[in-house]
Amino acid sequence: MKYHSRKIFYLIISLLAIICFSLLIMLNIANEKPKSSKIITTSFVGYDFARAVTGDASNISMLLSPGAELHDYEPTPEDIINIKKADLFIYNGGESDEWVEKILKDNEIPESKTFRMMGYVDLRLEDDLDDDDHEDHDTDDEPEYDEHIWTSPVNAIKIIENLKNKLTELYPEHAKSYSEHSKSYISRLKTIDEKIREIVANGSDKPLVFADRFPFQYFVDEYGLTYFAAFPGCSEETEASSKVIAFLIDKVKQESLEVVLKIELTSDKLAQTIAEETGAKILELNSAHNISKADFDNGVTYADIMENNLEVIKEALK
Repeated sequence: MKYHSRKIFYLIISLLAIICFSLLIMLNIANEKPKSSKIITTSFVGYDFARAVTGDASNISMLLSPGAELHDYEPTPEDIINIKKADLFIYNGGESDEWVEKILKDNEIPESKTFRMMGYVDLRLEDDLDDDDHEDHDTDDEPEYDEHIWTSPVNAIKIIENLKNKLTELYPEHAKSYSEHSKSYISRLKTIDEKIREIVANGSDKPLVFADRFPFQYFVDEYGLTYFAAFPGCSEETEASSKVIAFLIDKVKQESLEVVLKIELTSDKLAQTIAEETGAKILELNSAHNISKADFDNGVTYADIMENNLEVIKEALK
């Protein structure tokens, strides 16, 4: 009897231990904070806008490596897996993201889990250079829309507002936080927009000359600026013809321009040639396609880039 009593006693103790352990697990689960959204973006702009809304970059991943060329990016199998697992996949759309639509379709990723930035602004046709002044460029029968929508701070504001709404739909419990963070960032962009308009209003009506590609169509259209460039949009061409070089040199001289522009993460070879012939200085207007690894690690934002661009535009329009 004593043996059976002891056995029953140990059995009861074991059952109580199991029950207590189970209760502790249940309490931990109940008190566990909800997981933050996992966001995947194709490029820096989407990354920065998501960071601006959420106020936290810890759960945001950028497929494009800092310093890499956006237009040469190709997804890896691991990238595709991460896109499928993401709570939200942010991409720009346009020529550089042609691969995206196929992946979304092939993997049956629902529209509710995606955010296409080009779907939230008024699009402009890609502006080809004038054939009389530049090299001939092949044209397609189908019109192509310029994908560089973010170069206009006004468009950036629209995108962030809509991204905030999208994330709020996915995570309504964070609505207040998303609203506060996006409001603060948008306020900063509105100030930048006002300053650009002031610079343009008080500056000269001289054109901007880009000894480089030209991803600023939305920017110049928004602020009523004129320009000349070596290549249209983000052309794959890297070597300008003698005709193009001569044309740009003549423009700089005719307009008495003191500045010739280039964009970020590209060679300044053509700009140097024009500068040597005209005495103009070279300045960089950053389109925010991507940023260097050092800038990325230092937390540089789209707004930081646009604030730096303010000074460049001011100098170019003196």
